Amino acid sequence: MADLVWTSMADLGRMIATKEVSPVEVVRAHLDRIATLDAGLRAFITVCADAALQAARAAEADLMGGKVAGPLHGVPWAPKDLYSTKGVRTTGGSKILADSVPARDATVVARLAGAGAIVLGKLNMHEFAYGPEGLNAHYGDARNPWDSSVHRVTGGSSSGSGAAVAAGLAPGSLGSDTGGSIRIPASLCGITGLKPTYGRVSRAGVLPLAWSMDHVGPMTRTARDSALMLGAIAGYDPADPTTSVLPVPDYTTALTGDVKGVRVGLLRAHFTDVAAPEVRSAVETAARQLEQAGAIVDEVNLTHVAHVGPASTAIVASEALAYHAAWMRVRAQDYQPDVRERLRMGAFISGAQYLRAQQLRALVRSEIDSALVKRDVLLAPATPIPAPALGERETTLGDGKSDVRAALIRLTRPFNYSGHPAGSAPCGFTAGGLPMGFQLVGRPFDEATVLRVIDAYQRLTDWHTRRPPVA
Repeated sequence: MADLVWTSMADLGRMIATKEVSPVEVVRAHLDRIATLDAGLRAFITVCADAALQAARAAEADLMGGKVAGPLHGVPWAPKDLYSTKGVRTTGGSKILADSVPARDATVVARLAGAGAIVLGKLNMHEFAYGPEGLNAHYGDARNPWDSSVHRVTGGSSSGSGAAVAAGLAPGSLGSDTGGSIRIPASLCGITGLKPTYGRVSRAGVLPLAWSMDHVGPMTRTARDSALMLGAIAGYDPADPTTSVLPVPDYTTALTGDVKGVRVGLLRAHFTDVAAPEVRSAVETAARQLEQAGAIVDEVNLTHVAHVGPASTAIVASEALAYHAAWMRVRAQDYQPDVRERLRMGAFISGAQYLRAQQLRALVRSEIDSALVKRDVLLAPATPIPAPALGERETTLGDGKSDVRAALIRLTRPFNYSGHPAGSAPCGFTAGGLPMGFQLVGRPFDEATVLRVIDAYQRLTDWHTRRPPVA
């Protein structure tokens, strides 16, 4: 039973379909682990034990009756607590929505339910998704399971997702990513995360941070599991007019293990060259391993991304305040201090500044597209540093001192700004035993190639199979 919590979603689905294990056993194994470990990890805000077991029994009955919903039939997962779940509170990690119970599921939650997946509960997060550290003053700070002696951040805002998947409390999750909130915790917690192309996945029923930069995507331990989850949730949704009508491929068919001839551009300036030495070395080693496997690797620099920081801040601050304006007028004291101050910043962004920030996006997007004309994917660190200790404020990068928050978000947010798909996967560990991750960026709506390369890399290495000390 203990091994079930470390079994991939793909293998759990296969084992359930062949009746090697029952959905009830699988769900109970994860609920037992949550009961044992979550008081220390604080990955969950709400645990749906009774509902999950009820759904597992129903899945088992369907299986016995010859009805299988798909490869995720009876497989448990847990969403970040900004996804609407019918009859289950959706707090957004906030005090303001502490008792908010939606009347319907978010589109992606409904699609995973239709694929047979079972919700274990709702995961912790930086309040209203507004922070890359993953801190929460209302429900407690999720703890990174890779250090048993020091409280290290999981990364945010999908903090509970990173901790839960890394520690075996859930085999998969949905995070959200406005500036790196899937890839940052994936990198710091040693798991796989994918931010799809803007418009690939519906955000209907998902609490927004910044509508023009929010993305929905999977957080799992393997590329194959991310491919399964993405296949279930992707596609046009009339409830979200930003979603694309492009057909959704079977992402698992791209996972051939073969990268011969795949063109990989190693991003240097602003990316790999500014990372801490151990991170830089790990990413360069990953590039060589892909090259040895048959990929064609060269180096590339992007110049316009240097302007992304202030432009992204202007957009996110403005759009976040627009959503929160009414609450900020009457309930400002109910926000945790860092989120309240970031929201207040939005009032100082002028209309002209917001428009200029939006106009710059076309230039940045064009530069990334140009780099991808001669390359299939771009490779860079996901975060330039491993998980910092809780309360750590300053770090040193390759180009000098930086505050931790700016460092965490620096390498991921250019691709929220541009809308390109980007995935993160573990590529090594520091001398102190902390995971490090790379990110791969692909052409718009070519998540399949991003997943293909990550999967091939995971067949060459075992970083994604390592278990944290909490295990």
